[in-house]
Amino acid sequence: MSISRRFFLGQTAAASAATGITLSTNKTRAASAPSDKVVIGVMGLSRGQALATAFSRQPGVDVKYVCDVDRQRAAQSAKLLENAPGQCEPITNFRRILDDKEVDVLVCAPPNHWHAPATILACSAGKHVYVEKPCSHNAHEGELMVQAARQYQRAVQMGSQRRSSQPTQEAIQKLHGGVIGRVYLVSCFYNSVRGSIGKGNVVPVPGHIDYDLWQGPAPRKPYLSNVVHYKWHWRWHWGNGELGNNGIHSIDLARWGLDVDYPLRVTSSGGRYCFDDDQETPDTHLVSFEFAGKRAITWRGLSCHRHGAGFVSFYGDKGALDISSDGSYKIFDIKNKLIDDVQVKGRGGARHIDNFLTAIRNDTPLALNAEILGGHQSTLLCHLGNIAQRTGKTLDCDTKNGRILNDTDAAAMWKREYEPGWEPQV
Repeated sequence: MSISRRFFLGQTAAASAATGITLSTNKTRAASAPSDKVVIGVMGLSRGQALATAFSRQPGVDVKYVCDVDRQRAAQSAKLLENAPGQCEPITNFRRILDDKEVDVLVCAPPNHWHAPATILACSAGKHVYVEKPCSHNAHEGELMVQAARQYQRAVQMGSQRRSSQPTQEAIQKLHGGVIGRVYLVSCFYNSVRGSIGKGNVVPVPGHIDYDLWQGPAPRKPYLSNVVHYKWHWRWHWGNGELGNNGIHSIDLARWGLDVDYPLRVTSSGGRYCFDDDQETPDTHLVSFEFAGKRAITWRGLSCHRHGAGFVSFYGDKGALDISSDGSYKIFDIKNKLIDDVQVKGRGGARHIDNFLTAIRNDTPLALNAEILGGHQSTLLCHLGNIAQRTGKTLDCDTKNGRILNDTDAAAMWKREYEPGWEPQV
């Protein structure tokens, strides 16, 4: 694997980077001894803090490391886990997690541009990976993640936790059983009230942040006052906009319920309608994905307006089924009469982690509710929607793999450029 010298400072890792040697797979203790405890390290402590807490509550799990390039956040997270099993150490470089043979799992929750490179490195170091959504920053990275999981035989679960929600699983089972007939359309919705990110200035990097490591695989840019820690989501260089940030949740359920993999055609409209600021990604976004068999998924995302309701709505020739964000669902007949109202709630967070840990302990890396192939397929829809938006074109796609056909400009956005020495490879 191609690895940056700046990152792998140890002698062995530096030698591997210089010679291009692929790191060998190390079988983890969890794979060789299913009864053993599972030791994890968490990378990225925004969403990662909640994940560290959730993992620590699972029986037989030790959170050994919490890692963030912001040493203040790392220290705060470790303090919050003082009463958890084991002894949690705050660190700033996730190389420590990869190098530690006691660690079984990397929980990967840094900014999006780190998701795939860190996952691939972890797989090559013999770690299983729980990676936050979207699983990749671009389509090419998603393909590499699937390849890495297969080559190193690692369990890689994407954090689309609603795949493990009990009421949602029940609703999808009914859907596939024909409760509303042949499903031909799924509509997805997202509403929020995000404010302007303003106009950023180049400022000195705060002393407690390793900005070079924060950038990692992304080509270098000056430190701006309105990017770190969260607003990178709205810049293409690091993020994937609201479609990748929150749209992935509903789109993943839509693809699951519609039982489709790759689209025929993708169109997009919308843009930056609400503020004149540094945000590059749309705050008002409409996307349509067409699939073989006369089926479609639509997504409407409003980042700056709360008016509206709904999460995912399935339309069939015999009725409709609505799934709420909290997991509850309703079924209607073709005349819109309510015939079932299931108010059991559950977003599936703890069950998702339990599913991941069970696959590790049983050495069954494919027995995951959000295994990386499906995670890539759902994330790819977000990438295609963003490419259609950025190019202003309708995308025709290969239904075998989702690749863009007959458009060199759009196809060029399938992957990104990397900081020299950081190109992810398997």
